[in-house]
Amino acid sequence: MSAERRSRPGAVGPPDLRVTPTKKSSPSVPKQGKGARTRRALLESAEEIFGDVGYHDASIVKITEAAGVAQGTFYLYFSSKKQIFGEVVVDLNHRVRQAMAAAADAATTRLEAERLGFAGFFKFTAEHPALYRIIRQAEFVAPEALRNHYERVIQGYAPPLRSAMKTGEVLEGDALVLAWSLIAVGEAIGMRWILWNEAKEVPDHVFEEMMTIIARMLGTAPTSDEPELATPRAKARTLKGTAKKSTVARAPTPRGARRTT
Repeated sequence: MSAERRSRPGAVGPPDLRVTPTKKSSPSVPKQGKGARTRRALLESAEEIFGDVGYHDASIVKITEAAGVAQGTFYLYFSSKKQIFGEVVVDLNHRVRQAMAAAADAATTRLEAERLGFAGFFKFTAEHPALYRIIRQAEFVAPEALRNHYERVIQGYAPPLRSAMKTGEVLEGDALVLAWSLIAVGEAIGMRWILWNEAKEVPDHVFEEMMTIIARMLGTAPTSDEPELATPRAKARTLKGTAKKSTVARAPTPRGARRTT
Protein backbone atom coordinates (compact mmCIF):
# COMPACT_ATOMS: atom_id res chain seq x y z
CA MET A 1 0.00 0.00 0.00
CA SER A 2 1.50 3.30 -1.03
CA ALA A 3 1.59 6.27 1.28
CA GLU A 4 -1.73 8.10 1.58
CA ARG A 5 -2.16 11.25 -0.47
CA ARG A 6 -4.26 14.16 0.61
CA SER A 7 -7.11 14.77 -1.84
CA ARG A 8 -9.26 17.80 -2.44
CA PRO A 9 -12.42 17.83 -0.25
CA GLY A 10 -15.24 15.77 -1.70
CA ALA A 11 -13.09 14.06 -4.36
CA VAL A 12 -12.63 10.61 -2.87
CA GLY A 13 -13.08 11.06 0.82
CA PRO A 14 -11.58 12.85 3.75
CA PRO A 15 -7.83 13.21 4.17
CA ASP A 16 -6.09 10.99 6.67
CA LEU A 17 -8.43 10.52 9.65
CA ARG A 18 -6.23 8.29 11.76
CA VAL A 19 -6.80 8.54 15.48
CA THR A 20 -3.59 10.03 16.83
CA PRO A 21 -2.71 11.31 20.28
CA THR A 22 -2.98 15.06 20.80
CA LYS A 23 -0.14 17.14 22.15
CA LYS A 24 -1.93 17.40 25.49
CA SER A 25 -1.72 13.68 26.02
CA SER A 26 1.07 12.17 24.01
CA PRO A 27 1.60 8.61 25.17
CA SER A 28 4.70 7.05 23.67
CA VAL A 29 4.49 4.73 20.69
CA PRO A 30 7.47 2.39 21.04
CA LYS A 31 8.66 0.74 17.85
CA GLN A 32 10.43 -2.25 19.38
CA GLY A 33 11.43 -3.96 22.60
CA LYS A 34 9.36 -4.48 25.73
CA GLY A 35 7.36 -1.30 25.22
CA ALA A 36 6.24 -2.41 21.75
CA ARG A 37 5.25 -5.82 23.10
CA THR A 38 3.24 -4.25 25.92
CA ARG A 39 1.44 -1.92 23.53
CA ARG A 40 0.65 -4.84 21.23
CA ALA A 41 -0.70 -6.84 24.19
CA LEU A 42 -2.98 -3.94 25.13
CA LEU A 43 -4.27 -3.63 21.55
CA GLU A 44 -4.97 -7.36 21.29
CA SER A 45 -6.72 -7.39 24.66
CA ALA A 46 -8.78 -4.34 23.70
CA GLU A 47 -9.79 -6.06 20.44
CA GLU A 48 -10.97 -9.07 22.44
CA ILE A 49 -12.82 -7.04 25.08
CA PHE A 50 -14.51 -4.66 22.63
CA GLY A 51 -15.52 -7.63 20.50
CA ASP A 52 -16.89 -9.63 23.43
CA VAL A 53 -18.72 -7.06 25.55
CA GLY A 54 -18.94 -3.97 23.36
CA TYR A 55 -17.47 -0.51 23.80
CA HIS A 56 -19.78 0.73 26.52
CA ASP A 57 -19.34 -2.30 28.78
CA ALA A 58 -15.61 -2.45 28.18
CA SER A 59 -13.31 -0.76 30.65
CA ILE A 60 -9.63 0.03 30.99
CA VAL A 61 -9.56 -2.32 33.99
CA LYS A 62 -10.84 -5.23 31.87
CA ILE A 63 -8.37 -4.43 29.10
CA THR A 64 -5.35 -4.24 31.40
CA GLU A 65 -6.37 -7.40 33.25
CA ALA A 66 -6.65 -9.28 29.96
CA ALA A 67 -3.25 -7.93 28.92
CA GLY A 68 -1.68 -8.84 32.25
CA VAL A 69 -0.40 -5.34 33.00
CA ALA A 70 -1.06 -2.77 35.73
CA GLN A 71 -3.80 -0.22 35.12
CA GLY A 72 -1.31 2.65 35.31
CA THR A 73 0.70 1.08 32.48
CA PHE A 74 -2.22 1.67 30.13
CA TYR A 75 -1.71 5.45 30.26
CA LEU A 76 1.88 5.13 29.11
CA TYR A 77 0.52 4.10 25.71
CA PHE A 78 -3.06 5.39 25.42
CA SER A 79 -4.85 8.40 26.84
CA SER A 80 -8.39 6.95 27.11
CA LYS A 81 -10.72 4.09 26.27
CA LYS A 82 -11.91 5.96 23.18
CA GLN A 83 -8.38 6.45 21.93
CA ILE A 84 -7.46 2.79 22.20
CA PHE A 85 -10.74 1.90 20.48
CA GLY A 86 -9.75 4.10 17.53
CA GLU A 87 -6.29 2.55 17.50
CA VAL A 88 -7.82 -0.93 17.44
CA VAL A 89 -9.82 0.05 14.33
CA VAL A 90 -6.63 1.34 12.68
CA ASP A 91 -4.73 -1.80 13.66
CA LEU A 92 -7.44 -4.16 12.35
CA ASN A 93 -7.64 -2.19 9.13
CA HIS A 94 -3.88 -2.43 8.61
CA ARG A 95 -3.79 -6.16 9.28
CA VAL A 96 -6.80 -7.09 7.15
CA ARG A 97 -5.39 -5.13 4.21
CA GLN A 98 -2.04 -6.85 4.68
CA ALA A 99 -3.73 -10.27 4.78
CA MET A 100 -5.66 -9.60 1.56
CA ALA A 101 -2.65 -8.16 -0.26
CA ALA A 102 -0.42 -11.07 0.74
CA ALA A 103 -3.05 -13.60 -0.33
CA ALA A 104 -3.55 -11.94 -3.73
CA ASP A 105 0.15 -11.40 -4.41
CA ALA A 106 0.51 -14.52 -6.58
CA ALA A 107 -2.47 -13.68 -8.83
CA THR A 108 -1.90 -13.33 -12.57
CA THR A 109 -5.35 -11.98 -13.49
CA ARG A 110 -7.77 -9.52 -11.89
CA LEU A 111 -10.36 -12.24 -11.30
CA GLU A 112 -7.74 -14.43 -9.65
CA ALA A 113 -6.69 -11.49 -7.48
CA GLU A 114 -10.31 -11.16 -6.33
CA ARG A 115 -10.51 -14.89 -5.57
CA LEU A 116 -7.29 -14.98 -3.56
CA GLY A 117 -7.94 -11.64 -1.89
CA PHE A 118 -11.41 -12.65 -0.69
CA ALA A 119 -10.04 -15.98 0.53
CA GLY A 120 -7.51 -13.99 2.58
CA PHE A 121 -10.25 -11.72 3.90
CA PHE A 122 -12.44 -14.65 5.00
CA LYS A 123 -9.48 -16.34 6.68
CA PHE A 124 -8.69 -13.15 8.61
CA THR A 125 -12.36 -12.73 9.55
CA ALA A 126 -12.52 -16.29 10.91
CA GLU A 127 -9.41 -15.63 13.01
CA HIS A 128 -10.61 -12.17 14.13
CA PRO A 129 -14.42 -12.25 14.44
CA ALA A 130 -14.23 -9.03 16.48
CA LEU A 131 -13.46 -7.21 13.22
CA TYR A 132 -17.16 -7.00 12.26
CA ARG A 133 -18.37 -6.11 15.74
CA ILE A 134 -15.78 -3.39 16.29
CA ILE A 135 -16.24 -1.80 12.87
CA ARG A 136 -20.00 -1.62 13.44
CA GLN A 137 -19.55 -0.09 16.89
CA ALA A 138 -17.26 2.53 15.35
CA GLU A 139 -20.26 4.07 13.59
CA PHE A 140 -21.42 5.37 16.98
CA VAL A 141 -18.19 5.50 19.01
CA ALA A 142 -15.74 6.91 16.47
CA PRO A 143 -17.40 7.74 13.13
CA GLU A 144 -14.18 9.25 11.79
CA ALA A 145 -12.35 5.96 12.40
CA LEU A 146 -15.12 4.04 10.62
CA ARG A 147 -14.95 6.26 7.55
CA ASN A 148 -11.17 6.14 7.58
CA HIS A 149 -11.30 2.32 7.69
CA TYR A 150 -13.31 2.07 4.47
CA GLU A 151 -11.47 4.90 2.71
CA ARG A 152 -8.15 3.15 3.29
CA VAL A 153 -9.49 -0.08 1.84
CA ILE A 154 -10.85 1.80 -1.19
CA GLN A 155 -7.59 3.67 -1.74
CA GLY A 156 -5.85 0.34 -2.29
CA TYR A 157 -8.72 -1.33 -4.15
CA ALA A 158 -9.94 1.12 -6.80
CA PRO A 159 -6.60 1.83 -8.60
CA PRO A 160 -5.96 -1.82 -9.64
CA LEU A 161 -9.54 -2.07 -10.88
CA ARG A 162 -9.06 1.12 -12.86
CA SER A 163 -5.85 -0.26 -14.37
CA ALA A 164 -7.63 -3.50 -15.30
CA MET A 165 -10.32 -1.45 -17.04
CA LYS A 166 -7.68 0.32 -19.12
CA THR A 167 -6.21 -2.98 -20.30
CA GLY A 168 -9.63 -4.41 -21.10
CA GLU A 169 -9.46 -7.09 -18.40
CA VAL A 170 -12.42 -5.55 -16.57
CA LEU A 171 -15.46 -3.99 -18.20
CA GLU A 172 -15.21 -0.20 -18.37
CA GLY A 173 -17.07 1.70 -15.68
CA ASP A 174 -16.63 3.61 -12.45
CA ALA A 175 -13.84 1.86 -10.54
CA LEU A 176 -14.83 3.57 -7.29
CA VAL A 177 -18.40 2.28 -7.46
CA LEU A 178 -17.16 -1.19 -8.40
CA ALA A 179 -14.73 -1.25 -5.46
CA TRP A 180 -17.46 -0.28 -2.98
CA SER A 181 -19.78 -2.91 -4.48
CA LEU A 182 -17.16 -5.67 -4.20
CA ILE A 183 -16.51 -4.73 -0.58
CA ALA A 184 -20.23 -4.98 0.13
CA VAL A 185 -20.38 -8.48 -1.39
CA GLY A 186 -17.42 -9.75 0.64
CA GLU A 187 -18.62 -8.25 3.91
CA ALA A 188 -22.15 -9.66 3.53
CA ILE A 189 -20.89 -13.16 2.66
CA GLY A 190 -18.43 -13.13 5.56
CA MET A 191 -21.06 -11.93 8.01
CA ARG A 192 -23.62 -14.55 6.96
CA TRP A 193 -21.42 -17.64 6.61
CA ILE A 194 -18.54 -16.97 9.04
CA LEU A 195 -19.72 -14.60 11.76
CA TRP A 196 -23.30 -15.86 12.13
CA ASN A 197 -22.35 -19.50 11.67
CA GLU A 198 -19.27 -19.16 13.90
CA ALA A 199 -17.46 -21.05 11.15
CA LYS A 200 -13.81 -21.12 10.16
CA GLU A 201 -14.44 -20.69 6.45
CA VAL A 202 -17.06 -19.93 3.84
CA PRO A 203 -18.56 -23.15 2.39
CA ASP A 204 -17.10 -24.04 -1.02
CA HIS A 205 -20.39 -23.79 -2.89
CA VAL A 206 -21.06 -20.34 -1.40
CA PHE A 207 -17.56 -19.14 -2.29
CA GLU A 208 -17.87 -20.39 -5.88
CA GLU A 209 -21.30 -18.79 -6.30
CA MET A 210 -19.87 -15.54 -4.96
CA MET A 211 -17.01 -15.72 -7.49
CA THR A 212 -19.52 -16.27 -10.31
CA ILE A 213 -21.28 -13.08 -9.23
CA ILE A 214 -17.97 -11.21 -9.00
CA ALA A 215 -17.00 -12.39 -12.49
CA ARG A 216 -20.23 -10.89 -13.79
CA MET A 217 -19.53 -7.66 -11.93
CA LEU A 218 -16.09 -7.46 -13.51
CA GLY A 219 -17.45 -8.41 -16.91
CA THR A 220 -14.94 -11.25 -17.26
CA ALA A 221 -15.41 -14.56 -19.05
CA PRO A 222 -17.00 -17.40 -17.07
CA THR A 223 -14.90 -20.48 -16.38
CA SER A 224 -17.40 -23.07 -17.67
CA ASP A 225 -16.44 -25.62 -20.33
CA GLU A 226 -18.70 -24.10 -22.93
CA PRO A 227 -17.16 -21.22 -24.92
CA GLU A 228 -18.54 -17.84 -23.99
CA LEU A 229 -17.98 -14.35 -25.27
CA ALA A 230 -15.42 -12.32 -23.37
CA THR A 231 -17.70 -9.63 -21.97
CA PRO A 232 -21.40 -8.85 -21.60
CA ARG A 233 -20.88 -5.93 -23.96
CA ALA A 234 -19.54 -8.26 -26.69
CA LYS A 235 -22.39 -10.67 -26.03
CA ALA A 236 -24.89 -7.84 -26.37
CA ARG A 237 -23.39 -6.82 -29.71
CA THR A 238 -23.68 -10.37 -31.02
CA LEU A 239 -27.28 -10.74 -29.86
CA LYS A 240 -28.14 -7.41 -31.44
CA GLY A 241 -26.63 -8.52 -34.75
CA THR A 242 -28.54 -11.81 -34.63
CA ALA A 243 -31.81 -10.02 -33.97
CA LYS A 244 -31.18 -7.64 -36.87
CA LYS A 245 -30.61 -10.53 -39.27
CA SER A 246 -33.78 -12.31 -38.18
CA THR A 247 -35.91 -9.24 -38.90
CA VAL A 248 -34.78 -8.81 -42.52
CA ALA A 249 -37.92 -9.01 -44.71
CA ARG A 250 -38.13 -11.85 -47.18
CA ALA A 251 -39.04 -11.21 -50.84
CA PRO A 252 -42.74 -11.96 -51.46
CA THR A 253 -43.40 -15.42 -52.88
CA PRO A 254 -45.49 -15.51 -56.13
CA ARG A 255 -48.95 -17.02 -55.70
CA GLY A 256 -48.89 -20.74 -56.45
CA ALA A 257 -45.12 -21.06 -56.06
CA ARG A 258 -43.64 -23.15 -53.23
CA ARG A 259 -41.68 -21.31 -50.55
CA THR A 260 -38.15 -22.59 -50.18
CA THR A 261 -35.91 -22.20 -47.14
